[in-house]
Amino acid sequence: MVRILPPWFENLSKRQVKSPKIYIRDSGILHGLLQLGALPELQSHPKLGASWEGFAIEQIVRLLDTRDAYFWATHGGAELDLLVRVRGKHYGFEIKYADAPGPSRSMQVALHDLALEHLWVVYPGQHEYALDERITALPLDALPRLAAALR
Repeated sequence: MVRILPPWFENLSKRQVKSPKIYIRDSGILHGLLQLGALPELQSHPKLGASWEGFAIEQIVRLLDTRDAYFWATHGGAELDLLVRVRGKHYGFEIKYADAPGPSRSMQVALHDLALEHLWVVYPGQHEYALDERITALPLDALPRLAAALR
């Protein structure tokens, strides 16, 4: 029912968040608790982004079949929604409910500080495109292909 996503922290020179994030694993239950009936209600609700983030994280963790999943954040504002380790390599995921997400300073900091192999920005769009050399915008429905490639 609930996913407790632990923080990833390393011995960096930055103060890092060390308390876990909590997600309701079933977005339908979350929508019921928020008393949302139809899609238009969800689309205008302030928790839309949080709902999308929880749903996408659940899909990624399930498809990668991993328990090695974390989030990362610093007290200075840098953050990464999901950090996974697959075969000894670190990969990052940012979850954005946006039509055309772009790169951010926070993504660059995460790439550098966490030595990520790659970072994907999962969004509800239709097209995969590069945001940077190691950052790619990825539609949610492309996750099974990505998971197969990483495993």
